[in-house]
Amino acid sequence: MHTANFDEALDQIVRKDPRYLRGAYLFVREALDHTQKMVGKGGKSEPRHEAGEGTTAGKVRHVTGQELLGGIRACALEQFGPMALFVLQQWGVHRCEDFGEIVFNMVENSLLAKTSKDSRQDFQRAYDFDEAFRKPFLPASRPTLVEPEPKATPL
Repeated sequence: MHTANFDEALDQIVRKDPRYLRGAYLFVREALDHTQKMVGKGGKSEPRHEAGEGTTAGKVRHVTGQELLGGIRACALEQFGPMALFVLQQWGVHRCEDFGEIVFNMVENSLLAKTSKDSRQDFQRAYDFDEAFRKPFLPASRPTLVEPEPKATPL
């Protein structure tokens, strides 16, 4: 798809559904490319045509919603580090289901393709955002030291 057409379609999506900022859609597209590379290294591949850019000769392995969510998490942590949760929230993304809405908005506008097995439910409750995006940057908890009880001294 040509960049101008992609940009125009994206503008239309954001006007129609203002819950998510443009950056969220661009990030999902980038995370999809990242995920396809990740799962492509992992083994068997199901060639299929995918709308958008970043494909090799038009064939890429299909990515499930769960795989995409894993790739989104990895990509966000890599790109934004400790600010990942903040960035996502600024874009209007607060839970995994929001990524499903973004993906299906893109599908409905021919920016992404799907199979008959793909649905919004694939994006439900895959992970908790605090656990996924904040916890990796919290200091490791140290065991609390328990002071030994004083020994009784013989009289």
